[in-house]
Amino acid sequence: MYTIREASTMTGFSLDTLRYYEKMGLIHPTLRKSGGVRMYSADHVHHMMSIKCLKQSGLSLEDIKEFIADGQCFRNKEALDDEELKLIQSRMSILSAQLDRLEEQRQALDKTISEARTKLDYYEQLMHS
Repeated sequence: MYTIREASTMTGFSLDTLRYYEKMGLIHPTLRKSGGVRMYSADHVHHMMSIKCLKQSGLSLEDIKEFIADGQCFRNKEALDDEELKLIQSRMSILSAQLDRLEEQRQALDKTISEARTKLDYYEQLMHS
């Protein structure tokens, strides 16, 4: 078990962020020691790291909440029922839309980088002429 401070250090989330995520339902309520100190299990920390990965991909907190709503991981395709298949399709839709947004951002960034390099080359030519 880890204190909220230890979980914060392990995940890179601030104490306030962990409290907020618990309040909004992204993190399940934890056990509390005397004095109300939150205690997190290794599973909690793993869950937080999954949230961090989704957050770093640019998903909104609402999309993350939808994405992790049931907490299931799917490992055996043969054992999936219709409900699980719908859930996977929903997750795929969320990730696909985010990937499209990231691709657009990358293209815009590539264009900006290209323009900056062109200007830098121009200035270098001016300096050497």
